[in-house]
Amino acid sequence: MPMAKKKQSRSITYKQAGVDIDAGEEMVRQIGPMVKRTYTPRVLDELGGFAGLFSLDFREKLLKRNYKDPVLVACTDGVGTKLKIAIDSDRLDSVGIDLVAMSVNDLICVGAEPLFFLDYLAVGKLAPERMLQIVKGVSEGCLESNCALLGGETAEMPDFYKPRDFDMAGFAVGVVERDRIINGKKTEVGDVAIAIASDGLHSNGYGLARRVLLDRARYKFTSKPPLLGGAMVGEEMLKPTKIYVNAVMNVLKKYRVKHVVKAMAHITGGGLPGNLPRVLPDGLTIRVKRSSWETPDIFKLIAAKGPVDSIEMMRVFNMGVGFVMVVAPAFVKSVMAELTKASQKCWVLGKVKKGGPEIQWA
Repeated sequence: MPMAKKKQSRSITYKQAGVDIDAGEEMVRQIGPMVKRTYTPRVLDELGGFAGLFSLDFREKLLKRNYKDPVLVACTDGVGTKLKIAIDSDRLDSVGIDLVAMSVNDLICVGAEPLFFLDYLAVGKLAPERMLQIVKGVSEGCLESNCALLGGETAEMPDFYKPRDFDMAGFAVGVVERDRIINGKKTEVGDVAIAIASDGLHSNGYGLARRVLLDRARYKFTSKPPLLGGAMVGEEMLKPTKIYVNAVMNVLKKYRVKHVVKAMAHITGGGLPGNLPRVLPDGLTIRVKRSSWETPDIFKLIAAKGPVDSIEMMRVFNMGVGFVMVVAPAFVKSVMAELTKASQKCWVLGKVKKGGPEIQWA
């Protein structure tokens, strides 16, 4: 009796397993112009290499930048569950700006100039047209913060993420002269805290914001609650994080010799109570005048619809204060004039007092 022929198995491809190499190559081709427009004269490599090359110093006469005692500064962050809002509303063009902002705004708190940025995207299915929107936002954020988008990585992980889901992380590197590092140690009683306005939620507190606005209040992205003055809930929730790099760098460049700025804080998760104490020496606090600014409508809506009490709101959200600079009292007016010139709304938030570690409220 003749033996039955063994059935030959069909060959399987990486694409059939869920990873599309061709789509990845097409994405790299399409994002090329967006990446290259962020290049500064110090970028040495070409797009597509294994690593990005960046010269700390360069010799061009008009752009000469040589450091005496440079210290490299690095930050990393993500966008958190704000991504879910972007995915559900199919608006991916602004979260890339958020990604850059969250790192470069931290970077400048020590007085560092952002040099370059790298991103990491993990996706369920690599759709070049969707990834293009994300990278466009990253590119915009890099241009706004004067840093080069030096490289990145996109990982297609179909067994880990749903087809439309993705996560992202960003990495920024900057430089500061050792004697110009701002670490809060020179802060004194009588120094003044200047607040710079946020543009809304930025990229923190979205777990609570989503629970209140979308689950409890049952708003749609297109809903226009009266308290928002005609704005849609989705628009407010997707406003990109403001980038403070140029405004802050302009102030620091104006005072190259005098140490006018004593401390700086990016107001992210934890709000004012969680972030201001981080930049102050032991034994000092800031007496914050709560009546010095008007809370933006989006926070009023969350507090009302939760309801969420005022203490919790202050612990979770920036409440309208995106960045704080602590400066010597004699320079308050000139620093605020410089910030205003850079189109930043600012005001005196409070003064440095003895106490701590918690901030005081007036």
